[in-house]
Amino acid sequence: MKGTKYTLRSKQFESFLATLSGKNAIILNTLVLFLAISVFTSCQKDDDITEEEVEETEPAVTFILTDTGQDVFYDADGNEISAPGEGDDYYGQDAQYSGTASSFEDNGDGTVTDLNTGLMWQQTPDFERHNYYDAFDYVESLEIGGYTDWRLPTIKELYSLLNSNGELDATNTSDSQPYLYDEYFDFEYDENIPYAGQYWSSTKYVKGGLQTDNIEGAFGFNFADGHIKSYETGLYFDGSSGVQDPGCFVRAVRGEENVYGVNDFVDNGDGTVTDQATGLIWQQTDDGNTYDWVEALALASESEVAGYTDWRLPNTKELQSIVDYEKTTFPAIDETYFSCTDSDSWFWTSTTQGDFKYTACYIAFGKAYSRDNSSATEYYDWHGAGAQRSDPKAGVVDDYLMESDNADDLLRIRNYVRLVRN
Repeated sequence: MKGTKYTLRSKQFESFLATLSGKNAIILNTLVLFLAISVFTSCQKDDDITEEEVEETEPAVTFILTDTGQDVFYDADGNEISAPGEGDDYYGQDAQYSGTASSFEDNGDGTVTDLNTGLMWQQTPDFERHNYYDAFDYVESLEIGGYTDWRLPTIKELYSLLNSNGELDATNTSDSQPYLYDEYFDFEYDENIPYAGQYWSSTKYVKGGLQTDNIEGAFGFNFADGHIKSYETGLYFDGSSGVQDPGCFVRAVRGEENVYGVNDFVDNGDGTVTDQATGLIWQQTDDGNTYDWVEALALASESEVAGYTDWRLPNTKELQSIVDYEKTTFPAIDETYFSCTDSDSWFWTSTTQGDFKYTACYIAFGKAYSRDNSSATEYYDWHGAGAQRSDPKAGVVDDYLMESDNADDLLRIRNYVRLVRN
């Protein structure tokens, strides 16, 4: 309304004024002049405020967070069950809620477009393992579908391809389902190590050295077994070389950077935080207690934080969306808006892990501990804060300990809870 001219005194109004005389006319003229000035200045002021408010409250970026795809219900032992009703055990798990379904288009030129995120993906990898730093050279040299602006995806972009209905049968991969929509994307299992289906992201682990030797790590997602972990780049954390690294596969992406996975938090002043980028509303602080998965589901369904009654456990994509991978300190979350009772905490998701359905997925906001093998006594940050792994849904740790000559992940079973609502 800036610059609008207001004609308040029409010919009919002028005639009316002419019938008045003396003091009455002066008073009315003064009143009209005051009203005209007030209307003009208030409209101009309101317009300015509105523009400023729009600039302040409009999300800086937005992105669509798609559903995990998990559509089967499970109990604590990993058995399939029918959909629980409200108030029943296991109510509120991943399959209870359907978000935006993943949607892809095969472009017929070796590329696939995600119709929700707008990102375009390499359809068929070269199925060769690349050193982390060599992977950047590989994608830079790619030309697929006539496009040459390919890059390594961030870990949040890579995780957007997750299909949580995956399941690995290491004895017969033909009976396996990768954690990927393989009707659009080509995928091959490593014949020698079927569970080793790690794909690089561009996201380095910046919070410290990993494993027993203080190595440098970068995150990847394993489409064979459905985990986010940090893998060896070939360097130590101080930048020196000499680390043996098996390498990871590469699935390149193209599209606007610094959009998907970039948060835009607002403190609502009532113990909740809104991420304007996704529209999700989060519990600001965990309640300080740890729960097994069954208890965590019940807690969420009964919660009335900030007066709301529609809280739930987040699924893996939702919880991973608020991980701060760029923060150099623990926990891996933006502490301007959130707090964790324990900086070394793991948080439950509502998603069952497909390979071992008696486990559910968690996100490590603190160190993701493992040890060299089951006979070792000391645990190290093996996979990095921001890893997505899984724990047994209930019981005690001793029930699940197994002999292993490989890295042996720490089990906790009782993890923290950060609630979410739409």
